[in-house]
Amino acid sequence: MATRSDQSKRSAASSKKKVRVAKGVKVARGKEEEMRERKGSSNAGKYKNVSPSDFAGKAGGASKYSFPINTLARARNALARAHFAPDPAGIKRSVYKKYPELKKRKLARDKNNK
Repeated sequence: MATRSDQSKRSAASSKKKVRVAKGVKVARGKEEEMRERKGSSNAGKYKNVSPSDFAGKAGGASKYSFPINTLARARNALARAHFAPDPAGIKRSVYKKYPELKKRKLARDKNNK
């Protein structure tokens, strides 16, 4: 029978093998590095306090924990960096869905530039 200290040692050992990549999401230590190797995913796992639903990377073909859009500033940044993703239109779609005011601004700018 395992003692309480044995159980805590095991849980501590298993927690060392996992790395937090988003709020409530842990992956194996090597997996985080693999996610960063995908095109457009160099910052995957660096936003540990952002909810998984607040990332646009998956829609753009990048790692699902890249292109955070939890704030308006980060959403603008995601739009500016979308060209690095395999599918930039997916990133833009996710941003405009969450922040329709950014879409309105873009349409107004495009209208003025014609």
